Amino acid sequence: MAGFFKTALLLSILTLLTVFAGRALGGKDGMIIAFFFAVIMNFSAYWFSDRLVLAMHRAQPLAREEAPEVFEILEELSRKAGIPPPRLYMIPSASANAFATGRDPQHAAIALTHGIVGLLHREELSGVLAHELSHILNRDILLSSIVAMLAGALSMTASMFRWSFFWGGERDDHDSHHPLALVLMAILMPLAAALIQMTISRAREYGADVRGAALCGDPLFLASALRKIDGASRKIPLRGGGPASAHLFIVNPFTSKGWSALFSTHPSLEDRIARLESLARSGG
Repeated sequence: MAGFFKTALLLSILTLLTVFAGRALGGKDGMIIAFFFAVIMNFSAYWFSDRLVLAMHRAQPLAREEAPEVFEILEELSRKAGIPPPRLYMIPSASANAFATGRDPQHAAIALTHGIVGLLHREELSGVLAHELSHILNRDILLSSIVAMLAGALSMTASMFRWSFFWGGERDDHDSHHPLALVLMAILMPLAAALIQMTISRAREYGADVRGAALCGDPLFLASALRKIDGASRKIPLRGGGPASAHLFIVNPFTSKGWSALFSTHPSLEDRIARLESLARSGG
């Protein structure tokens, strides 16, 4: 029930921001158009967010003969978790990463990059897949997928404000706005997207780490996988998709430095690994 209210709240935020942006850009007519656009976005976010996120990263369905070991691990973990095995997808990237998406355990999917399958051994893959299954069990996936769409919409809206400022559209006096307002909106929209991603993602990663460690049987499996994924993704960053979906991945696919680290979609990797190692020492 809590997940339902959080999802409804995010969809309401998406609607309000879209309508407000339409009002700022096009007056009353823009507000009406933006409202209908928001209705379509909300419908798409609930029913098709998984397909849109998978398409964003050019993920293709993975056949059993392409990676039989991955299917075996996933089916074993799914039996332990008591849910149907999610659909498996492959992202054509040499970078190492993974994410889960979908609206519920019956309509879930896990996407793995080509690089992660070749990088990790069986136990580490088990840790990664258990982590992603934990997101599904914790009902994180719908909310995270909607956040990805929301962040993308906010970034797109910010771009519209920037173009509106540069080109200086003509409107009547009743609907005119100060150019400073356009500048502020262009700055605040991406900031709002980053804050929403950060709030949703950080606590959920800790929860999925702990539950995933229990599901795969050893916290060190996931700790070792996180080290390898972080090192590999620094050498070969993920291309495509953009920062709107960064919070979905098990490790941030984009390097955060300086001030940008304050808005990182993931908690500190060192902290996550330390927690898993502590869990292993305590026999958790």
